[in-house]
Amino acid sequence: MSLDSNPNSPSSRGASKGDNPFRALPSVDEILKQLNGEIIGGESRLAAIPQSVRAELAQGALADLRTRIGKESLSAAAVEDHMASGAFAAELLERCQREAGRGVVSAVNATGVVLHTNLGRAPVHPEVAARMATAASGYCVLEMDRFSAKRNERDGRLGVLLARATGAETGIAVNNCAAAAFLMMQTFAGGREAIVSRGELVEIGGSFRVPDVMARAGAKLVEVGTTNRTRIGDYDAAVTDDTGLLMKVHTSNFRVVGFTEEADAADIAKLGRDRGITSGWDLGSGRFEAAGAKSLDVVGDETVVRDAVASGMDVVAFSGDKLLGGPQAGLIVGRRAAIRALRKNPIYRAVRLDKVALSGLEATLEMLATGRGDELPSRRLMHLTREDLRPVALRIAAALNALPPFRADVIDSESQPGSGSAPTVFLPSVAVRMHWTGGGAQALAEALRAGEPPVFVRVQDDAVLLDPRALLDGDADRLIAAFHGLAGSSSPQK
Repeated sequence: MSLDSNPNSPSSRGASKGDNPFRALPSVDEILKQLNGEIIGGESRLAAIPQSVRAELAQGALADLRTRIGKESLSAAAVEDHMASGAFAAELLERCQREAGRGVVSAVNATGVVLHTNLGRAPVHPEVAARMATAASGYCVLEMDRFSAKRNERDGRLGVLLARATGAETGIAVNNCAAAAFLMMQTFAGGREAIVSRGELVEIGGSFRVPDVMARAGAKLVEVGTTNRTRIGDYDAAVTDDTGLLMKVHTSNFRVVGFTEEADAADIAKLGRDRGITSGWDLGSGRFEAAGAKSLDVVGDETVVRDAVASGMDVVAFSGDKLLGGPQAGLIVGRRAAIRALRKNPIYRAVRLDKVALSGLEATLEMLATGRGDELPSRRLMHLTREDLRPVALRIAAALNALPPFRADVIDSESQPGSGSAPTVFLPSVAVRMHWTGGGAQALAEALRAGEPPVFVRVQDDAVLLDPRALLDGDADRLIAAFHGLAGSSSPQK
């Protein structure tokens, strides 16, 4: 696509090159006419861009060019040359491609990080995805008992499945574990005191800080112990008539090591029972073990959900989409009276799950209950060994070595579970180390992200590493296709 200058520009009227350069710019209508012709004959995904948005993108490109004219004092002839060269048209097409490629789109995760927050964390099993699609595309039994025709709780069935899986009396679900923690704090300590160890006042991704959340929940934070050592006596000494919650918080993405001590959950639970105070434990990811499935001991000494429940804590919160392997959710299990109190809180209605996520969680828990936990993608990927991964890496390397701009070799590497789970744990892996004649590692990573499909990689020691651990069925072929597309395109500047 080439955009010539406006027919009314100075040059079209035989004017000198010293004339007003702004008059050499084409009109938006003219740009759109040529752009629409290019889109019709080009990529189908660009055709989905509304005409109003195309006009907005064209106006933005023109505005940037006007700014450049002013800053660089470009002449009319220079502007005409710029338009005739196709540079403006190429920039506008790139804007359209970026517009068409934004939002929630499918991507290839070649980082090796299985629970990659920025890439959607745990992928669900195809059967789970099908259940979710069925719930989304039609009517479903949600807040009614189909046999009695009486209204019931939308996550009543989920509560039964959670009880069977964790040993708790019942459970509920909200939209993520942060919401679960907030609901616990607000329900049991809203307007009252909540006691937490100083060593557990964490900040996780997105500047989510426990003290800030507690303040928003209307709870008065009472810190006990020190950063590295907290004992049950510290909790006991801090209890007052205004104490509403004894809380334990998973430290998520950091660890305190060395001269450390923390209060045992069973002791906190007993103190709560003796003093008539609710006890709660935010497990974060929560290590979920299931009969017939391999243990998730590969992630280290993360607390097992069933063990947390057995400690006697009144409520235990954990994620549904990390080590469990289902859709995003915050799951809360525990004593029936405590769960009932959470459900009665009006905030619960604001953070409860919709029918799609609920159906996905039910399907995931049913797979775990029937001994099919190893089929869940995130759990399966974490157990892959170097021997499992090497053939995939070798196939990718062979395919990419056949493309002239690239050189690939396979090396031993390490990957991590991700998403705040076990920050000190590294999984033995392999990686395809890439070199590109078109530019350095950062340039290649950027080009792969912008390609189709978008591919996300690790950059380490000035090289792009493709770790196959997080590749799903068909992803190796999609990754190779992305490199073919890149090999056939012009390389960015070094």
